[in-house]
Amino acid sequence: MNWPAPAKLNLFLHITGRREDGYHELQTIFQFIELVDQLTFVVREDGVITRPQGLAGVPEEQDLVVRAARLLQQQTETPWGAEIRVKKVIPAGGGLGGGSSDAATTLVALNQLWNTGLSEDALAALGVQLGADVPIFVRGLAAWAEGVGEKLTPVKPPEPWYLVVSPEVAVSTIEIFQSKELTRNTSKAKIRGFLPDGGRNDCESVVVARYPKVGKALQWLSQFGEARMTGTGSCLFVAMEDREAAEAVKEQLPTQWKGFVVKGVNKSPLMAQLKEYSGVV
Repeated sequence: MNWPAPAKLNLFLHITGRREDGYHELQTIFQFIELVDQLTFVVREDGVITRPQGLAGVPEEQDLVVRAARLLQQQTETPWGAEIRVKKVIPAGGGLGGGSSDAATTLVALNQLWNTGLSEDALAALGVQLGADVPIFVRGLAAWAEGVGEKLTPVKPPEPWYLVVSPEVAVSTIEIFQSKELTRNTSKAKIRGFLPDGGRNDCESVVVARYPKVGKALQWLSQFGEARMTGTGSCLFVAMEDREAAEAVKEQLPTQWKGFVVKGVNKSPLMAQLKEYSGVV
């Protein structure tokens, strides 16, 4: 089976404070989009974990899928190993959560394939050790997130078609969150009355100032609606009336950027795959 790892959008992103340990308090809404990496797993009896196919330029030892597999292996003391192949589609360093999603899919899939039997809550707790937004992919439902992104409340925002634009720039999340210019005192909001169009991305102005290519792409995309950056960038998105409208704008996209026409979805395709697998076994 191919196991999907979907991308996400931050429909808004507010930084509401900074903790003593250096992590940032935030509020955001995560929504999945139908842009997915595909992972395949072959169970090994010798306990070895390998990743013969993955993101170019990322050493196997540093890959989140390998780290996720080993974390699950250590926590459950399973004797099994795995060969993991990742077919990458989601742009790296774009704020779409590809690495975190790949890690979450690894946890969910191997929990089934190894028959380790951890609950969703337990897998989400492991996910936090790999990255603050891994739990959203483990749980698989669009959510209002608080804390460092791990406190999740399921929500059901509209599911429009989006044009997602990648300026082909890899933004360092650490650099943006360490920036002195980043606003860290946005007032906390409440879910009620906030959907669907409220908020902004507090990281956007910092990224635009440091990465002019992102600013140029944002300015171009803003001709067609309320364009916004996702996460710490560099990818940008705008909601469109329908698929045809999104495709029409994509046709006008300058050649130096990549574009994806995708549907917003409030339930991750990973959940359907998990259900299908459970039915098979």
